[in-house]
Amino acid sequence: MEEVLNNPSVIRVTALLKELGCSGEVTILSDSARTALDAANALGIEVGQVASSIVFKLPSGNPLLVITSGRHRVDTELVAKNLGVEKLHRADADFVKTASGFSIGGVSPVGWVNKPEITLIDQALNDYNVAWAAAGHPHSVYPTSFSELARVTGATPMVVGD
Repeated sequence: MEEVLNNPSVIRVTALLKELGCSGEVTILSDSARTALDAANALGIEVGQVASSIVFKLPSGNPLLVITSGRHRVDTELVAKNLGVEKLHRADADFVKTASGFSIGGVSPVGWVNKPEITLIDQALNDYNVAWAAAGHPHSVYPTSFSELARVTGATPMVVGD
């Protein structure tokens, strides 16, 4: 697990969390947390407590970050309507890596190499005292909260799914 702690993305996220005054410590998981269900099982928590960072491409070609509760999928039509855009486009692995600096499965809501044009946070995450987000690698996560995530990412709260 030492290799995960020494991963440049994990180092970047860990340093930024400290700089931003976040209290949660990065936790290294023995099993991958590539999906919300994987993370929930590894942590022994409800899947809804997993704050998944999902990347979409806006019609402008710029990234949209949706920090969503693991208990549901992002309703792209609802989000597009609420943002006043025609539609959201799926982002492939190369787009995600270029935009965020992270590989799919370890995309952190903080520490992006290129700031997303828009960041949204799922209001469903406010149902939990503690949420867990990826820390730059599929085996690294950290505890946080809805209010802390909104503060450090500048995210706009929104209903993003059901």
